[in-house]
Amino acid sequence: MINADPAEVQKFSDLAHRWWDPASEFKPLHEINPLRLDWIDAAAGLAGKNVLDVGCGGGILSEGMASRGAEVTGIDLSEKALGVARLHLFESGLKVDYQLTSAEEFAAAHPARFDVVTCMEMLEHVPDPASTIAACARLVKPGGHVFLSTLNRNPKSYLFAIIGAEYLLKLLPRGTHDYAKFLRPSELARFCREAGLDTAEITGLSYNPLTQVYSLGRDTDVNYMVRTRRPA
Repeated sequence: MINADPAEVQKFSDLAHRWWDPASEFKPLHEINPLRLDWIDAAAGLAGKNVLDVGCGGGILSEGMASRGAEVTGIDLSEKALGVARLHLFESGLKVDYQLTSAEEFAAAHPARFDVVTCMEMLEHVPDPASTIAACARLVKPGGHVFLSTLNRNPKSYLFAIIGAEYLLKLLPRGTHDYAKFLRPSELARFCREAGLDTAEITGLSYNPLTQVYSLGRDTDVNYMVRTRRPA
């Protein structure tokens, strides 16, 4: 069975035509993209690397990594989102190989193929995040990097990510996230260990509603990102 929730895939498919509108529901992705792109590039050195973006959606991060000189493949289960991603390449002039497939299926066909694997803002949308992480571990070469991001599960994250972001500030459409699917860092670290990945770094991604600015830091209570490596 495919590790995907049809309702989640449909939700993002319905919004696919707005993916590259920086004032749309995807505004937060546009605003955090430079931060996560710099973080990934600083750790892995994207230029000349063979990179896979799992759950690429409309290609915001995929194109960013391609612009840094990486050879990028993006995979997703939303045909509409991939259609938008492919169309945007005509505007950007960048090269990304987009494919309609799951991480698990792609891992079976392309084990240990990539220097870098990213899976950002996706784990909280799949039924079995451990399966996705295990697939990412199979896809990366020994010594390669796997970058993950998700949301912490605690009262603060419910207040900020659900009540604040979806209901009060309206940064995201209501129903974007299911609090029960949020992952504590300890849970994510366990999934990584079970997949054979070593956790190298964890960093928080915070939003200041007064300045309307995102920043990286030590606060992992709500959004956070994890860098792992497959042992050489």
